[in-house]
Formats: sequence, C-alpha cells, structure tokens
Amino acid sequence: MRMSSVVARDLSEAWFLCLREVLAHGYEYTIERGSYAGQKRRELDMITVHIQNPGNRPIIPDVPPGVPAPTTMGYLDHYLPYLMTGQRAEGEQYTYGQYLENQITEVIKMYKEDGYNTNQAFMTVGNPEAIYLSDPPCLRSVDTRIRYGKLHFVVYFRSWDLWAGFPSNLAALQLLKEYMTGEIGVEDGEIVAVSKGMHLYDYSWDIAKTACGLESE
Repeated sequence: MRMSSVVARDLSEAWFLCLREVLAHGYEYTIERGSYAGQKRRELDMITVHIQNPGNRPIIPDVPPGVPAPTTMGYLDHYLPYLMTGQRAEGEQYTYGQYLENQITEVIKMYKEDGYNTNQAFMTVGNPEAIYLSDPPCLRSVDTRIRYGKLHFVVYFRSWDLWAGFPSNLAALQLLKEYMTGEIGVEDGEIVAVSKGMHLYDYSWDIAKTACGLESE
C-alpha cells in the first residue's frame, strides 16, 4: 500500500493538499458495497494529515470563483449538534453525538480532576452492532492528548469523503476541541487525522481539479 502524508498550516490548506494527493495517487475502483454502490471512487490506500493550526480562520475552504463551496458555516451550525449531542432526526440510523456526548463530558472531567498525563482520554464512535448498519459510522475514534499546555486531537476515519465530508467533519471537530479547551482550561492544539479510506467520488473529480487549478480531462 502507498502511505501518503500531508502537513498543512490550517484546515483550508489541508483540504487543498489532500485534493491534490487523491487526484494524483488515488486508486480508482467501482464501489461494490456501501454509499454510491456502482459508482467510481479515487481513494488513497492510507493517509496521515497533520494540521498545525486548525483554529486559523476561516475553518472552511475558501474556494476559487466558480467552484461550489464544499461546506458552509450555516451547515456547520446544523452539523455541530450531530457531533456533540445525542440529538437524532427521524430516519437517521445514528449520530456521532449519540456515542460521543457522554464521553466528551468524561474526558473533560478526567483532565480536570486527574491531570493531563494520561493516555486514557480516548473516545470511540460506534459499537459491535454498527457492522450491521447499511452505512456504519465513518468517524471511528477521537483520541486526545494534552501536551505543551495544549489539547490535541488524533482522529481516525474508516471511510472519508474528501470533497464535502472532510471540511465539514474537521471544522466541527475543531469547534468541539475549542469547546473542550475552554472547559479544561488549556490552549488549543493540533489535529492529526488518519484514514485508510479518503476518497473522491467520480462526480467531484472535475470540480476538484478546478479547485486545485488543474486542468480537467
């Protein structure tokens, strides 16, 4: 497998660099099971994305004229409760918040009461029964670390839509991290994101090339 590695200044730069990485090195295949079965993806074998200053604004990509925005701050206002609370709309199989809500509270308590030098402040998404869902959770873990006076996130996505999912997911995770830093009383830190399934669906290949300033085929 090919190991990709991206180091980015902020969330917006991370998105553009990952677009270029997937377009250049993504494995093209037809989906046999899961979202968009029958369509094509370009997908990296494995990638690590190190975002040094994820709190830099704007936390969503600033796309060139003529390129549709992959996400908006208005959408994030709607998405954030999905990440942080157990609120679930009718017809939804799950929300990340149903798994994370109580764990967020416990991690904050752990750091405040027991100190920062621990490796136990790890939050999981999903349970053994999630394997039977038609679309299991893509985000599977949010690990945390306080080091050098800052709270850092290490997150893992089993599958990750780069065009729209990546900017919405990471912006919301950054807002969650900022909330937790305020509750704990530390500074905001970095994000390291890992995935063996970062991909672009075929419908987004041309607009991804345009966003990156590359010529479409």
